[in-house]
Amino acid sequence: MKRVLVCDDDKEILEVLDLILRGAGWEVTTSEHVNGIIELIANSNPSVIVMDNWIPDTGGIIATQHIKSHPVYRSIPVVYSTANDNINQLAKQAGADLAIGKPFDLADFEQIMEQAYLLNKK
Repeated sequence: MKRVLVCDDDKEILEVLDLILRGAGWEVTTSEHVNGIIELIANSNPSVIVMDNWIPDTGGIIATQHIKSHPVYRSIPVVYSTANDNINQLAKQAGADLAIGKPFDLADFEQIMEQAYLLNKK
């Protein structure tokens, strides 16, 4: 089963992504924060994580760095998402595997998610 954890502080984005991903066959867990990111991952057991850059408290960069330094969860692909122009630089700084800018084209998003899922299967 394809499982995704989507972390974004915008409730509307979470609702839209939940609808899109469920329609594409994903089991979806959403979070408006990344506090306790390791516990969120342990509870949702995602195949892929979608991480917003601008998320309160910890922030997407630090949360992704925590994931990528964790001995058990570092192999989970992280798709970094932001409206910033320097998305590739931010994704690299965070240690994310893939990046997609906001707003994004639905087909592009679905393609990125499939790429991320395939990374998890390697």
